[in-house]
Amino acid sequence: MGDPVAELRSAVEAATSSLRDGAEAGRSQPTLERPPKPEFGDYSTNAAMLLAPALGEQPRGAAEKLAEELDRNLGGSLEKIEVAGPGFLNLFLSDAWYRRAAAELASQGEGLGRPAAPGGATRERVNVEFVSANPTGPLTAAGGRGAALGDSVARVLEFVGHPVIREYYVNDRGGQIDRFAASIAARMKGEPIPEGGYEGDYVAEIGDSLEQEGVDAADLDAVARRGVALMLAAAEETLHRYRVVFDTWSSERTMHASGAVERALGEAREAGHVYESEGATWLRTTSFGDDKDRVLIRSEGQPTYFLSDIAYHRDKLDRGSDRLIDVLGADHHGYVERLRAGLAALGYDPDALEVAIMQLVHVVEGGERAQMSKRRGEFVTLDELIDDIGADAGRFFMLQRSHDTTVDLDLELARKTSNENPVYYVQYAHARIASILRKAGQGAEERAAAADFDAAELPVEASERALIKRLCELPDEVVETAERRAPHRLCAYSTEVARDFHAFYRDCQVVGAEGTGVEQSRLGLCLLTKRTIARTLGLLGISAPERM
Repeated sequence: MGDPVAELRSAVEAATSSLRDGAEAGRSQPTLERPPKPEFGDYSTNAAMLLAPALGEQPRGAAEKLAEELDRNLGGSLEKIEVAGPGFLNLFLSDAWYRRAAAELASQGEGLGRPAAPGGATRERVNVEFVSANPTGPLTAAGGRGAALGDSVARVLEFVGHPVIREYYVNDRGGQIDRFAASIAARMKGEPIPEGGYEGDYVAEIGDSLEQEGVDAADLDAVARRGVALMLAAAEETLHRYRVVFDTWSSERTMHASGAVERALGEAREAGHVYESEGATWLRTTSFGDDKDRVLIRSEGQPTYFLSDIAYHRDKLDRGSDRLIDVLGADHHGYVERLRAGLAALGYDPDALEVAIMQLVHVVEGGERAQMSKRRGEFVTLDELIDDIGADAGRFFMLQRSHDTTVDLDLELARKTSNENPVYYVQYAHARIASILRKAGQGAEERAAAADFDAAELPVEASERALIKRLCELPDEVVETAERRAPHRLCAYSTEVARDFHAFYRDCQVVGAEGTGVEQSRLGLCLLTKRTIARTLGLLGISAPERM
């Protein structure tokens, strides 16, 4: 039994194929799902309904034949099979199947939860670009959502076998940097902040640092370069606290200096996709599915961010990436198609680019939402959030909802050390298991790791069954998370594992359990649960504490 559920699914597919005997039964693969209630079996499949047309029978008749075939193939793994409704098959699994499933999961060691193939798909070299906040102020709490999402997606993709590069793109040129430099210089000179400038206290602090370093306030280029460098150093330190480490930091300024932007423009022009109109230079993106053409060079001669971004994404592909994943803010909805069109104009596959658009984060305190404005200096920084609730709670609360839904991060809830707080609830299950193993005495973890699940003489209890089934779901959850770029699935899964473990511990004595092999078997199940929680939290970038 490799992956216990995958083996069961394969048995259903093999039995279906055997009865079909070459007849065409449609393209759909039979499902294997957990029914909503235990009385409907351990797993349910629609295989008979898919098989019926090929056999020329009603679904219930096909279900009876399939049940007989499965009973022969699965043997001691089944207690019984029931035909339900219009032709569903409900499978009731034996204690022997559960014990073998637990033993197989326990034997996987560091491979626990890893699917046989990368996310069920072809192995790809993936570049995940995320955060990429403008270097004109500290990282905000809202930026923490993109940081958690991008890093967790990268962790999961790496785990299933895709080589991953984590990349931060620095917009270190253009109007925003000019205004940032002018704001710092004004603070250095004791002058008012220019209109549209940056007003936060952090600007004054940067000005003080630059004065101490001897930077001339009149040299705006030097002020800009050094101000950006200080902001990036602070961002890197903050992200490290948040357990995010980037492999590559790319610079827009460097892209221009290297000639990459000019080359991209020249290639698009040579391909016949560039034209002049109203004094500006345009890319005919409508030829590639965009709703209107886009400006590359403004009438006053300044290149747009769009041109820089085309060159930058081309550069990422040229560096060897097969797939680009960008994590962008909610204000970038209209940007995706034009960027894909830009890549297509240069001869690249636009489908290589994938964009996750995040919705907003609202930091809530006492029912009130904090306002966010980097330019006015009114925002909750990511450092402040980490100081308040910690990196673990910060990441979990950012990740527990799909990225395309708004998050209200309730600080009061995130501070609670009770089961109301979802990350505390999951971490407490892990710490509780560590405590059980300590209570079981010296060498308990080694005994648990070597547990012979088949040696237990008592029947497998209902809550043990529920827990083992939940633990068996990890590979499928990892695959779904990888394919859908959806770490919120792992947040939900870790909560369900914790809930099933607490029910198991309530119903089943572990330390001191009577019966041959029962204590060791249950300690083994505790250790397997502990490893599953640690693996799941690790993919989310969250710690799994031994004590709480």
